[in-house]
Parts: sequence; C-alpha cells; structure tokens
Amino acid sequence: LAHVDAVSRPSRPFAMGFMDLFKKKDPKEMVRKWQSKLRSEMRGVDRQIRDIQREEKNVTKSIKDCAKRNDIRSMKVLAKEIVNSRKVVSRLYHNKAQMNSVSMMLTEQLATVRSVGHITKSTEVLKAMNGLIKHQQVTDTMRDMSKEMMKSGLIEEMLADAIDDGMEDVEAETDEEVNKILAELAGGHKGGQAPPGG
Repeated sequence: LAHVDAVSRPSRPFAMGFMDLFKKKDPKEMVRKWQSKLRSEMRGVDRQIRDIQREEKNVTKSIKDCAKRNDIRSMKVLAKEIVNSRKVVSRLYHNKAQMNSVSMMLTEQLATVRSVGHITKSTEVLKAMNGLIKHQQVTDTMRDMSKEMMKSGLIEEMLADAIDDGMEDVEAETDEEVNKILAELAGGHKGGQAPPGG
C-alpha cells in the first residue's frame, strides 16, 4: 500500500511546480517591470541620439572640407547623410516622448491596480504602443513588452498592418532639405552650382 501511495501521489516539488504554472503574475509587479524597461529603453534612445549627433559633427567637418575643394558631388552626398540622421533623431525624440507617455499611463494603471486589484484595459496605452512598435528604431524589448501587455489584458491585440519599418519618411530626402544643409554649413554652395571664384 505504501508503494501504491508513493506512485499515485506526485512528489511535492513537482506538484508545487505544476501549480505555479497556473499562478497569475502580480499585476503591480508587472507594471513596475514595464516601467523599469521603459526607463532603460529611454536611456538607450538618449545614447543613440548622442552617437548620431557626434557623427553629424564629423560629417559637418567633411562638408566644409569638400567646400574648400569645390567638391560639389561629395557635399551633396554628405548633406543627404545629415538630412537622414536628423530625421532619425527627430523620430527617436518622438519615440522617447511616447515611451514617457506610456510610463505615465502605467503610473495611473498602478493606482487602479491598488484600488481594484487587477489591470484594466487601456485604449490610450494601446494607441501609444501601436505608434511605437511600427518604427525600426524600436527594440525587440518594446515589442516583447507589447505582447506581455496583451496577455495581461492591458491592451487589445496590436494592429498587424501598423507594423512596418517606419523608414520611408527618412529615406525620402528632398533637394530642398539638402540645399538648406549646404547653405547652413558651406555658405550656400548648392548642388550643381559652383561657388563664386571657382
């Protein structure tokens, strides 16, 4: 009988582990974890911006060197790099603002959890997360976070058609923007126009 009892009864560690699968995560801990991840992501965005702006200074110096040599073609290529990098920086600042907005909404969600004991659905968080994850600059961490938010019931399923690389506006630089850069950095040397005295 002792043998049968031992076989029919699962061991205590196994039983505890099996039951853990059905335990719901503490909503307060989930919200705090998301906020911690958001702070980390925002610090990462700041680093990206600093790196891009540091590189822009090097490109700016190169444009001025090209202007001295009257190298119009190289000036235009380099000016397009700056146009693109500034658009990326603008997008990164926008993403950071969105992350901060989500973090503030999560602070409100935390107060709700303390009051009612569970996470409530938020269309505002859904909208902000949808706006974030469709951009190439957003990391896998943010995409994973959006999946966790769906599982928790905080947001509904993300819009599949909203997820794209978000780079079309960055690639579509215009001659007008390039010329503004050249005017800013090289005294108005516009593409295809040789500087006076050349």
